[in-house]
Formats: sequence, structure tokens, C-alpha cells
Amino acid sequence: MKTWDVAKKWQNMCNEGKNLECINELYADNIVSKEMPGMPGEKISGKQEVWNKNKEWLDNVEEFHSSSISEPVVAGNHFTSKMDFDVTFKDRGRQQMEELAVFEVNDGKIVSEQFLYSME
Repeated sequence: MKTWDVAKKWQNMCNEGKNLECINELYADNIVSKEMPGMPGEKISGKQEVWNKNKEWLDNVEEFHSSSISEPVVAGNHFTSKMDFDVTFKDRGRQQMEELAVFEVNDGKIVSEQFLYSME
């Protein structure tokens, strides 16, 4: 798959709530995931670790009030998308989140992801 195909499939699967299936299908075994400095899971490697991080995040959600993922923007083997969430978490209450996700694709698989957001 080309970068655009991976980006669209990623967007569609996430919009359908298939986040964990997306990792299984689109992520490389050696994926590297980066959060903002000082955040839990700041840098982790490996598909299973990324899957576990996402599962833990999803399991902590009490209610999704709204969410949106923008059309991907592709440049070479990278793509980005803006994500907005209004979520109530079990352990920290309701939060509105806005972030950019940046991905790198190699041989039809996502090999890196990085999330950029304000920490207020």
C-alpha cells in the first residue's frame, strides 16, 4: 500500500472505532510511538507495546462525547492528521483534547507515530 492508502485506511478504521484492529493490520512489528516529553509512554517500541498502550487508554474511557479525525495530509512517506476528542475518563474526568498525529510509512506499514499536543 502507498502512504495515501495507509493514511485513509488508518483514518477510516479509527473513525469506525477499530483502533486496536488498525494497529494489528497497519502497524509494523518494530513501530516506534512517541508522546510529548514527560508523558506516560513517552517513547515505546514494538507493535504489542503500542497495542497495550492504546488498549489501556481505551479501557480508561468512560464516555466519548465527540471525536473527529481530519483528512490526512500526505508528504512522501509521512502523513499527519488533526484529532479532536471530548472524552470522560474513569480516572480524571472529562477532557477536551486536540492533537496532531504524525506517521511514517515504510513498505505499506506504519513504522513510527508521534503525537503533538498542549499539556495544560
